[in-house]
Amino acid sequence: MLVDSHCHLNYLDDPEQALVAARARGVGGFLCIGVDKTGIDAVLNFAERHADVWATVGLHPDAAVDQDWSWIETHLDHNRVVAVGETGLDYFHSQAAEKQARQRESFDHQLHLAAGHDLPVVVHTRAAEKDTLALLRAHPEVRGVLHCFTESWDMARQALDLGYYISISGIVTFRNGANVAEVAARVPSDRLLVETDSPWLAPVPYRGQQNQPAYVVETAQFVAGLRGVDLETLAEVTSQNFRELFPSAQNSSSKSR
Repeated sequence: MLVDSHCHLNYLDDPEQALVAARARGVGGFLCIGVDKTGIDAVLNFAERHADVWATVGLHPDAAVDQDWSWIETHLDHNRVVAVGETGLDYFHSQAAEKQARQRESFDHQLHLAAGHDLPVVVHTRAAEKDTLALLRAHPEVRGVLHCFTESWDMARQALDLGYYISISGIVTFRNGANVAEVAARVPSDRLLVETDSPWLAPVPYRGQQNQPAYVVETAQFVAGLRGVDLETLAEVTSQNFRELFPSAQNSSSKSR
């Protein structure tokens, strides 16, 4: 069984059919990611209606200029929420100093929430290696995943040393994804996840199309080849890692909303 450890079902054209198609290909779990207040009800609704879908609650760095962060914590005790995020830093899209400062403040706040609620964190990082690592180090009690990883092996190594997992998306199949392929080949087996980040970043041979949770199979197959293992082995390893990082995904029915 494979797990799509990061997808945005609420942005898909036909999410219900996408789930059916993914299950038919052996994908048995889906983490639907919250990125802002506007979309969180839809994210939670998917997780409430499907036993193999879980949710996260957080504010994406692109939305960090929002003044109201109080809504995040109000959802963290929902019985299908297994992590805080997607949060982090993206200096590629936000180069103004004021916006970057606001991103750091938002990220720090959500790391505090993760610590206070004993939840892992889903981290987005792009062109912000130094500041991302500094904030992770400032919260040594928090663990999580650097999703859709596109940065250097040096950053990955430092995040691994801090106890974080690394998730690989369809970018690994792109011709210009050599740095991602290097990381995918070198991450220890017990810290590796795979994802789609659908509806974006469809892997080869679907590049240019709307990404689907089913396409995590292509990403996993490519990563398996890089690591010299078969797809079944990679699926088993990454699914176990998902359960280790998100233990609430196994016992979320015991949480109270």
